[in-house]
Amino acid sequence: MFSVPGVSGILNRGGGHKIKGTVVLMRKNVLDFNSVADLTKGNVGGLIGTGLNVVGSTLDNLTAFLGRSVALQLISATKPLANGKGKVGKDTFLEGIIVSLPTLGAGESAFNIQFEWDESMGIPGAFYIKNYMQVEFYLKSLTLEDVPNQGTIRFVCNSWVYNTKLYKSVRIFFANHTYVPSETPAALVGYREEELKNLRGDGKGERKEHDRIYDYDVYNDLGNPDHGENFARPILGGSSTHPYPRRGRTGRYPTRKDQNSEKPGEVYVPRDENFGHLKSSDFLAYGIKSLSQYVLPAFESVFDLNFTPNEFDSFQDVRDLHEGGIKLPTEVISTIMPLPVVKELFRTDGEQVLKFPPPHVIQVSKSAWMTDEEFAREMVAGVNPCVIRGLQEFPPKSNLDPTIYGEQTSKITADALDLDGYTVDEALASRRLFMLDYHDVFMPYIRRINQTYAKAYATRTILFLRENGTLKPVAIELSLPHPAGDLSGAVSQVILPAKEGVESTIWLLAKAYVVVNDSCYHQLMSHWLNTHAVIEPFIIATNRHLSALHPIYKLLTPHYRDTMNINALARQSLINADGIIEKSFLPSKHSVEMSSAVYKNWVFTDQALPADLIKRGVAIKDPSAPHGLRLLIEDYPYAVDGLEIWAAIKTWVQEYVSLYYARDDDVKPDSELQQWWTEAVEKGHGDLKDKPWWPKLQTIEELVEICTIIIWTASALHAAVNFGQYPYGGFILNRPTSSRRLLPEKGTPEYEEMVKSHQKAYLRTITSKFQTLVDLSVIEILSRHASDEVYLGQRDNPHWTSDSKALQAFQKFGNKLKEIEEKLARKNNDQSLSNRLGPVQLPYTLLHPNSEEGLTCRGIPNSISI
Repeated sequence: MFSVPGVSGILNRGGGHKIKGTVVLMRKNVLDFNSVADLTKGNVGGLIGTGLNVVGSTLDNLTAFLGRSVALQLISATKPLANGKGKVGKDTFLEGIIVSLPTLGAGESAFNIQFEWDESMGIPGAFYIKNYMQVEFYLKSLTLEDVPNQGTIRFVCNSWVYNTKLYKSVRIFFANHTYVPSETPAALVGYREEELKNLRGDGKGERKEHDRIYDYDVYNDLGNPDHGENFARPILGGSSTHPYPRRGRTGRYPTRKDQNSEKPGEVYVPRDENFGHLKSSDFLAYGIKSLSQYVLPAFESVFDLNFTPNEFDSFQDVRDLHEGGIKLPTEVISTIMPLPVVKELFRTDGEQVLKFPPPHVIQVSKSAWMTDEEFAREMVAGVNPCVIRGLQEFPPKSNLDPTIYGEQTSKITADALDLDGYTVDEALASRRLFMLDYHDVFMPYIRRINQTYAKAYATRTILFLRENGTLKPVAIELSLPHPAGDLSGAVSQVILPAKEGVESTIWLLAKAYVVVNDSCYHQLMSHWLNTHAVIEPFIIATNRHLSALHPIYKLLTPHYRDTMNINALARQSLINADGIIEKSFLPSKHSVEMSSAVYKNWVFTDQALPADLIKRGVAIKDPSAPHGLRLLIEDYPYAVDGLEIWAAIKTWVQEYVSLYYARDDDVKPDSELQQWWTEAVEKGHGDLKDKPWWPKLQTIEELVEICTIIIWTASALHAAVNFGQYPYGGFILNRPTSSRRLLPEKGTPEYEEMVKSHQKAYLRTITSKFQTLVDLSVIEILSRHASDEVYLGQRDNPHWTSDSKALQAFQKFGNKLKEIEEKLARKNNDQSLSNRLGPVQLPYTLLHPNSEEGLTCRGIPNSISI
């Protein structure tokens, strides 16, 4: 380690004791590749390359930080001024560049600094920083060495610092100590309160790029009525009609035609929520913008100009997307190939061919996806394993209001079901009947959906649990609204399994209608609503009311990284009017509105995995069983693996929380904690604030449960429903996202085609060729792990707290997760557990904690970062 000669020491001379420090930061030009312009020019690789080269040509750029460019002032945690706030030291400037530091990460630069500090100033507990340059930088950390009677004091910063004139008050950072409010050193109390006040802002004006203000707003920016009625979308949140979690406030101007709708555009998120690190998800996430703005229009032109057939003609045509590729015209290739997202995601085979990677689901067998066993297995081990529920009564009933929707009870009859010798009553009594029920969710929208290009049914699927532990689908009900009106109830047909003839094709199509519903529910509810959307209010409330010094802030913030940013990106390109989801998923313009209807019945406490399993009737309480639950489907990979992860998270949270709260009476007086929870409920989830199920946060047990649910939702639950999207859905035949026609009726040409070719009948019904290209392009991005992903049980900075007991408990948590991963791997080798591999021979690994980069079908990142 050494300093560059000639650039240090002349500005900070003085007498008294010196405290040496090291400042680590990243320059703006290292990180600033978050724009579509850079992506479309193919500059990502060059920018990253620049960031990695800290020596040589970049040294001149680093000297800009020297002189009087960046000033720091230490703040005492133990010696107050007359106003009670800690003493502030002299302005001190960066001195020398450290060009060799083993702990430096990619793109990071380190500087020496020396502070004048003596015993009369006490112990440093915070510091001010002022940036006098015109460009911002990303401050990683400050480390103080040889502090008298303290040794090393670390400040973990991870924040963008702009020119000091842009801030109303000087930027402050605290040492990595942990204090509940009542135990905060008196000299830091005022600084702690002031920083939280700055983060809350005043709720006024349009937010600017440099802002760090967290506030709430409704989802009023998904549509753009100024572009016409087809682009108008209902406001989600703030009403009983369309309740919704809140998103981050931007303060943008309203549209001309609707003063309550916000004009779409570049979406503000608090600056530190932007990707602030060299992360491939940065590239991948903004790759979605490239897909939306450049790749998909190029694909569209291919079909508009008839360069390629509009339909797949055989299942082999679909497999050719992964085996041979799709031929595109030279002009299209020349448009999209310079895009880094294309080079990263697609495989090329010659100048005019794009090829998708082979999805896991067809890597062993090309046709096992068609089996009934695989169709059922994916309900407990696929990408959407958290919907199936136990059947409590027969025939299944509806919860739709009969005064609006009429009679909606299932038309499935007991004598139609093949239950391996059981009667329906016997199967119910022995808890062997299960259902994948999309009737009530879809029925209110089916009439509107079927007025578009799409044609769909509300579906119910009945499954029987066989003696070998696998599920057998025994009936599928396809329902439509009555032609005479909603009050007349549903028109339903029941489809039974068949192995040959036209009946087998009808059964195959019935399964496709179920999977289309499942795919849409997965993307909009299981994935978007139940992870991305519901977590954002907690992120906002945490930053508004929990200081960086607070133990719960330190516990939760790793599980928030990048989520507000990815959610904002989704509002721009994925879930917006005419966005990618509307283009490629069944409900089209009604997509996100449907998730609002589901949110009406969302219950925070039911997001706990044990509570969810019990509520869905797939588990019962049993003190003698592992984790106190007995699974009614014993070989239920998502539940089995999930309970292991859930228990590990909860144990870690219990041990951590107990370090700071010894008794229930310690929870109630914590002002920051109480304000955090009150606001998360009453503002963040304000449309549901009066529900009786919200925890009151009066006990340690409630605090542990709340934090465990948040961590589980942001990490394991999201991983379970996200990283299998391409492995299972990359083969569109297995998970179609749309259906374009109803079951053909006898006497029609479509019926005759169905008799002659089950493949053509299937392909003309499910997702079109263009939509398939859209789907595969997007879900491959969403299914990939970044190169610097931080997984559950890991931290991006080992010095996140100075509390040795907390660090020991966290290490224990990490070790437990390693044990769990080894245990789950052994389960996948157990030949008696048929649901863990299934006919497709795809092991269930989505809840294995760790992963490599890329498409791995495994790994639990700390946060919802893609």
